[in-house]
Amino acid sequence: MDSFFIRSEIPADIPAIFAVNLQAFGEDGEARLVRALRNDGDYIPGLSLVAVYENKIIGHILFVPITIESDHAHVPAIALAPLSVCQEHQCQGVGSSLVEEGLRACRQLGHRIVIVVGHPTYYPRFGFTTAPALGIKAPFPCKNEVFMVCPLVPGALDGIHGTVRYPPAFDAEGAHAG
Repeated sequence: MDSFFIRSEIPADIPAIFAVNLQAFGEDGEARLVRALRNDGDYIPGLSLVAVYENKIIGHILFVPITIESDHAHVPAIALAPLSVCQEHQCQGVGSSLVEEGLRACRQLGHRIVIVVGHPTYYPRFGFTTAPALGIKAPFPCKNEVFMVCPLVPGALDGIHGTVRYPPAFDAEGAHAG
């Protein structure tokens, strides 16, 4: 594949982002989630990135604010949710590039911790490790190996434990169902 580039989303991208999520996942749950997060204001525009190839959006990644809550603290963090790449462009480095650029943008904006629910052999290459092993719990049932955390700066996870709280759209759109 010739080169593609990554940039922040612009308003004109919204229909294409919906279509990419729909096509990549084969159902509309993630596409509806992205729309709901955007409509609720529970996203950071600079952390909604698209991959563009031949003037067409072929991939999308979104990072949204969350918290890790314990009896003693509410620690701000970011969730990577979702990552989508059109099926015909998967396994060509588009997803990896989106994750790498997204994590770079998170660091640049001063974020310290990223949480993802994802494939346990894909995300560790970017610095993710199993969150429950570090005392960070999901607010919904999921296998420990798919609930992961990535510290963006040294020491970001020191003393951090608790349960992750996602924006309401995750429950409203069924993102935590199964």
